[in-house]
Amino acid sequence: MAKDYSVFDIVGPNMIGPSSSHTAGAARLGKTASKIAGKPIKEVKFLLHGSFAETYKGHGTDKALVGGILGFNPDDSRIRNSFNIADESGLTFEFIKANLGENEHPNTVKIEMILEDGSKSTVKGASIGGGNIILTEMDGLQLNFNGSKPAVVLEIKDIPGAVSFVTGLLAHNNKSIATMSNSKPAGSEYTFVTIETDEKLEKDIIDQLKKFEVVAKVVVLDKF
Repeated sequence: MAKDYSVFDIVGPNMIGPSSSHTAGAARLGKTASKIAGKPIKEVKFLLHGSFAETYKGHGTDKALVGGILGFNPDDSRIRNSFNIADESGLTFEFIKANLGENEHPNTVKIEMILEDGSKSTVKGASIGGGNIILTEMDGLQLNFNGSKPAVVLEIKDIPGAVSFVTGLLAHNNKSIATMSNSKPAGSEYTFVTIETDEKLEKDIIDQLKKFEVVAKVVVLDKF
């Protein structure tokens, strides 16, 4: 999925820190992971790969990632004190240098979260320059989401007509599908469907999707 970049993307976003790749992108990765988790986070581990692993302290990547998990935008001055704020809120965090694979982008992080209800959520993504990010994995599901359009990821019971029912709902609400991809893990009874739309889906449409008996999970991915 290609993304058109403007001069503002190349110059870099408003941010706290010395590097758009290592701070602005890191903050966006953390914030996106927090939104995907969808519930308060109790513990988080950041598995840092490549350049992230080598320079995360000097470039402020660590503070930006924690700030993102706390919900801070890249230009939020609270990122400087994100460690203290996390401690005060009861969030524990850990940074681990890791080799996530030779084909991974050098600014890649895998974020493993334990939520307050005991459930877990994992997000992997990369900061690709100018503060832009790409998500490559969500709870074991392989993604290629660059945030150029809003999207929704559905975990759907693998029965005939289930996916058509979902696309029919979007058509009924006059929502255009830009791209759609399916992925079914081996041995699973569910198919993961990622749908990019030209415009963000309203809350009532999301609520309708969640009410379908064949839909086990709905994750909304906002445009970056």
